Amino acid sequence: MDRFLQTFFNPVVMAQYTPDIIAGVWVTLQIAAAVIVAGIAGGLTLACLRSYRIRALNFFIICYADIFRALPPLVVILILYFGFPSIGIQLSGPMVLFLVLAATLAAFAEEIFWAGFSSVEKGQWEAGIATGLGFTRTLAYVALPQAVRLAIPPLVNRVLAITKMTALGSAIGVSEILSSATTAQSFSGSATPLTMSVVAYLVIFLPMVVVARWLESRTAWKKR
Repeated sequence: MDRFLQTFFNPVVMAQYTPDIIAGVWVTLQIAAAVIVAGIAGGLTLACLRSYRIRALNFFIICYADIFRALPPLVVILILYFGFPSIGIQLSGPMVLFLVLAATLAAFAEEIFWAGFSSVEKGQWEAGIATGLGFTRTLAYVALPQAVRLAIPPLVNRVLAITKMTALGSAIGVSEILSSATTAQSFSGSATPLTMSVVAYLVIFLPMVVVARWLESRTAWKKR
């Protein structure tokens, strides 16, 4: 037991590397927040545009969503970070991580919101247009509130899954939690920084899981 505690809960190592882990937490929070805002906004915008059923536009939206849902984010991250400099495009590690995760979340969010729009009964669209609202205002005032409510349960789960992928930043030197922990582990020769990273991830994402569960219960359709 003493050896276990010394390996995973060394107080000296904890005191030494706590500032580094906290700095990594701050980086993770910043990137995660930016990804959530950009990804959800992008996905909702694409789903609304898709509702206009413009053939050429819909083709590109569907291709985009399918490609980014199929590709592993790590592959795209490595291509942007290591491949793009060869063609004269240099992006920082945090920017690459943000762009890839936001694009991935937008692809999933678009499909989730589109499913919500598709579930709105055709009669409601027709009624809104018939009363003089027009298609755009019917979309905004009739379909959108219903689609958003239907989208919340699957969307919050997808947001959690993708924001945890900020850990992929360690592959390109982004100083987020995992990168800070592995660097500290290599210098200290102790697994304690990795334990600290586990605690940090729990502190960040466990409340998000609780909030997500609460949102799911609040927005669920009541059974009759």
